[in-house]
Amino acid sequence: MVASETILSVKDLRVRFRTLDGAVEAVKGISIHVNAGETVAVVGESGSGKSQTMMAAMSLLASNGEATGVVDYRGRNLLTLSKSELNQIRGRKISMIFQEPMTSLDPLYSIGNQLIEPIRRHRGLGAAQAREEALKLLRLVHIADPERRMKSYPHEMSGGQRQRVMIAMALANDPDILIADEPTTALDVTIQAQILMLLAELQRKLGMAIVFITHDLGIVRRFADRVYVMRYGEVVEEGEAEAIFVNPQHAYTKMLLAAEPTGTKAPPPPNAPVLLEGRNVEVTFKIGGGFLAGEPLILRAVDRISIRLKQNQTIGIVGESGSGKSTLGRALLRLLPSDGLIRFGDRDISAADRQAMRPLRRELQLVFQDPFGSLSPRMTVGQVITEGLL
Repeated sequence: MVASETILSVKDLRVRFRTLDGAVEAVKGISIHVNAGETVAVVGESGSGKSQTMMAAMSLLASNGEATGVVDYRGRNLLTLSKSELNQIRGRKISMIFQEPMTSLDPLYSIGNQLIEPIRRHRGLGAAQAREEALKLLRLVHIADPERRMKSYPHEMSGGQRQRVMIAMALANDPDILIADEPTTALDVTIQAQILMLLAELQRKLGMAIVFITHDLGIVRRFADRVYVMRYGEVVEEGEAEAIFVNPQHAYTKMLLAAEPTGTKAPPPPNAPVLLEGRNVEVTFKIGGGFLAGEPLILRAVDRISIRLKQNQTIGIVGESGSGKSTLGRALLRLLPSDGLIRFGDRDISAADRQAMRPLRRELQLVFQDPFGSLSPRMTVGQVITEGLL
């Protein structure tokens, strides 16, 4: 492949969704192209149409969606292919990493099975060879103890680890194009950098093109060759990444660049009261065990951590995926059993049961990593918001 060869060309793409209130046009006649071996960033705020553009290109729209136009991959219009023809391209020639890994991984199958299955289907390897390839992929994306993780289920891994598994699955068959929809949103800063550098390394090695769908201008600035800026379903600006950052032309692009966070927050007053405190907090989990398996292993996820949160203060708990930071947060809010002392204001809640915690839930709130896993698909947005007020 030569660097200037266009391998994906989207022309006059329109995406419409049928709703009870009529048709909604999410993408309004955009055109983009991707060359072999380059990195293209599609940038915009939530609802700009950037994800739906790539979902349409992969023929993965929801059942009420319709795409028109041309999505040309090496001379074939993907919008006109049959499902069997698409399956020869999706996951093999073009792979996609989705934003929320928990909704993409099957909760009933181990990580190993979910990695091995596409390797065997697309590459025709035997079970033993496919397993070795799966282990290599887990090592590439920095999954610790890959032999054990092959036996794990998605719910047994942290959000960051699940996203790395998704990346491994996407890379399993050496694709021509990797579409990455907010690929590192769930990862801590250290692993985020490792994953992005890994993708760049694989791109150089394999000649793979990468399409980043992102709102993170730091990723765009560091990795993208070209940029498309989207708003309200339209491309408002496109060009070389360096030119976009140095001399943006459209008012919306200028607004995005000006919105990058800068500066630091002032500390809370020195005499501010302590709202939430944990002393020597411990959380342990039993792994395995049973009649035939013998004694279970004890995993100490949080090991005697002490923390104080004052009024008007923001504390950052930073660490790699699996370091215990989310577990600590759940323990402090009494969503997990723990040892040690936990106080809310002047009240000891260390041993508070569900009934005792119920009146405090309005004071202690948690926003989870994966919103799709927290919102009931059977309820409207209005019902979800008002349920807690009734």
